[in-house]
Parts: sequence; structure tokens; C-alpha cells
Amino acid sequence: MIKFQELKVGDNVLAEYDGQRSEGEVIGLDGEDRLVNIQTSVQDFWFSPDQLYPIPLDEQQLEKFYFERQELPDGSVKFLKGPFRILLSRKGDFSHFEMWYREDRRHITQPINVHNLQNHYRQMTKVELVREPMRVYEPGVQAH
Repeated sequence: MIKFQELKVGDNVLAEYDGQRSEGEVIGLDGEDRLVNIQTSVQDFWFSPDQLYPIPLDEQQLEKFYFERQELPDGSVKFLKGPFRILLSRKGDFSHFEMWYREDRRHITQPINVHNLQNHYRQMTKVELVREPMRVYEPGVQAH
């Protein structure tokens, strides 16, 4: 379960319906009824927080956000997305790591979930961390 107050529009979570969990994105929040609108690959639907589950942060999840991976000679691993950085002191160890953007540096001392990373990223960069690459307008090229 995820606390309602942790969620922001744009966060990625697991939504459970009929015993099945599907990955989806928060597209709306109803603070009065404490419901969360989740867009999955199939449809969007309103869920209560007790039907939502976090996605643990790992290297595979960072790949889905198009982070570039660099293995360093000391065994640490750095992930880059523009000027935003995540540094793992040991490969695959997300229990203690650093993230920074310009002068804002944060030490994370426990495993976090994807929606937590998205919220840190948003606070630090003032930009949403999304899974779809930005679409670039190219003159003369029509969208499909």
C-alpha cells in the first residue's frame, strides 16, 4: 500500500485489480474521496490507496527512464540523465546511495521506490521524470 499523500500526478506504481497487478501512471488525484486515477496499458481507472503498491527502484527501472549507466574503476556505478546523477557505491546496491542535481545533493540511506525517485527528481530539477522520451518536433515529419 502507498500513502495517498506520497503520490503525485506522473508517478509510476502498481495497481491491483481482481488479484492482478499492473504497472500504471498516476493521472489524477481526488483528495476529497482519497482516490487515485491510474492509467495502465489497458485503460484508466480510479483506485483507493490500499490497491496501489510501490515499484522497487533498481537498475532495470532506471533503464526505463533512459538513465545512462557508467561503471567506475572503484566498483561503483553512476547513472546519468542530463545533469542529474545517481551514484551507487556498489553495483546493484540501492540500500545506500547518493543523488544530486547541481548543488542539491541527497544521501539516501534505505531502499526507495520508483515513485519516491520521481518525487525527488521533480523537487530537485522542477521537471517530471517520465518513461517516454520527449518527442522532438522535426519540420516536414508527420507524427503517426
